[in-house]
Amino acid sequence: MKDTQKPAARPSDAELKTLSDSFESQQPWDLLEYALKTYRQRIVLACSFGAEDVALVDMVHRIDPDAPLFYLDTDFLFPETFDVRDRIIARYGLKQAQVIQMKSLLTPEQQAAQHGAMLWASKPDQCCELRKIEPLTRILGEYSAWITGIRRDQSPTRANAGLIEWDKKFNLVKVNPLARWSSENVWTYLQLHEVPYNTLHDRNYPSIGCTHCTAPVLPGDDPRSGRWKNFGKTECGLHK
Repeated sequence: MKDTQKPAARPSDAELKTLSDSFESQQPWDLLEYALKTYRQRIVLACSFGAEDVALVDMVHRIDPDAPLFYLDTDFLFPETFDVRDRIIARYGLKQAQVIQMKSLLTPEQQAAQHGAMLWASKPDQCCELRKIEPLTRILGEYSAWITGIRRDQSPTRANAGLIEWDKKFNLVKVNPLARWSSENVWTYLQLHEVPYNTLHDRNYPSIGCTHCTAPVLPGDDPRSGRWKNFGKTECGLHK
């Protein structure tokens, strides 16, 4: 069981910068081992069941098989996402309490009644706020640190991500073990360890979110260009 209260003290930005820099020449699992030990029972993996996140599930499981993960079930996920979730649970023997499903306080029907039908098409930021940010805020409030699969080369907004840093938006430590890795590094790891992955990746979906806001990407295009197509938007707000 995790602790019921987060510690009041927080590391300074300077301390985290020094710590982050010290891991720049090490492997993701080295940082994970440090983080899982330091924040034992107070750290959680954010998992969208994309390529990066399932790689992290494998790494985390090798270090601490009891570590929890959560996923944001927006009610608009692809069937393939639920399929890989189930395959991951089976592969690693994850307990029900380890896999935390977080949902919006509003059902899709309630959201449509309050904010209009197809909110994702007219106001995607508000839709993300209701279906992702609000449940994310709730779950992160229970922990002192979270692990994410962001990489620096995914988008300009992620280019300066530290390996470990203070998340000013959600007020906890943010651990980004794969920040230095490329997509090729991730896929090499998945193949080497035979990690189950979302089959949409085989159909030109490098970044997978909700059905309404995710499209396939042409070879050579920005990997996140298939998200919120026709909008000047590449992030849902989780990593700003």
